[in-house]
Amino acid sequence: MLKVGMVLCPDFTMMSFVALAAFEVANKRSGETLYDLHVLSESGGPLRSSLGTEVTTEALADNEFDTVLVGVGMEVPSTTTPAVVRYLQQAAKSTRRLASICLGAFVLGDAGLLDGRRATTHWRYAQRLQERFPKCRIDMDKIFIADGQIWTSAGMSAAADLAVAMIENDHGADLARTVAGGLVMHHRRAGGQSQHSALLDIDAKSDRIQTALTYAKRNLRMPLEIEDLAREACLSPRQFTRVFRSETGTSPAKAVELLRLEAAKLMLEQSRLPIEGIAREAGFSNRERMRRAFIRTYGEAPQSIRINAGPLATI
Repeated sequence: MLKVGMVLCPDFTMMSFVALAAFEVANKRSGETLYDLHVLSESGGPLRSSLGTEVTTEALADNEFDTVLVGVGMEVPSTTTPAVVRYLQQAAKSTRRLASICLGAFVLGDAGLLDGRRATTHWRYAQRLQERFPKCRIDMDKIFIADGQIWTSAGMSAAADLAVAMIENDHGADLARTVAGGLVMHHRRAGGQSQHSALLDIDAKSDRIQTALTYAKRNLRMPLEIEDLAREACLSPRQFTRVFRSETGTSPAKAVELLRLEAAKLMLEQSRLPIEGIAREAGFSNRERMRRAFIRTYGEAPQSIRINAGPLATI
């Protein structure tokens, strides 16, 4: 049984508990207590959340944990109390994993635990994290990053992706998939996936258009003609094109290209498939067509994005 502690700071956001929920689901789905969960704060007792509700916590002590998570509020912590800094510095000597949820990365940074490491946080505050902790290399475009014993995640829902990755690391892919299903996660996101989503950027409003986009995302290797998407939306091609542009402000062809670019970029960063194979998997007719789309959208060729991603991470 692995002991997991969640260190909360005053006015913490309730989304911090998304990570603990993943471990709780792992316990339930496995039929045994794989994780012993504890909620901690500096002084213990009731702790006020950003919603005004209170949560009962245990005081920080010398208890050894396998994993320690840090949850804060929706604003960047201006400072971290000396007691919390000391606790995290001591925990780093014996704890297998220390992790931050969203802006909790600032707390790990105050404890000196980000120095010399890669880290991430909510994209909106990534530059502030870099400025405050210049010895850390911040990557604002990752869902979560595991650099040695230090794990950091992007905002809000990324805590679930981080926790599911930890569960996979501890107990294998089968349980991780089961937990993701229990959390009703649309899909498990790899840590290297961008914090930005093409589906979110396209912002379809009706179920019909969302259904067509989901179909496209799942079938990127297919030609995906207007007729195919319109059929999924139960509209005529002419109606579909008109409604699609009205809802999203772009054409179906451009939206499909964005989905293909997103899928290809993830494969470039998270696999060692040949670029020609990635172009085929993402639905581009050839490598050169994919290269032109990358330069047009990202200002970089696929090979440059692969090089900048660095070596594949292991967790």
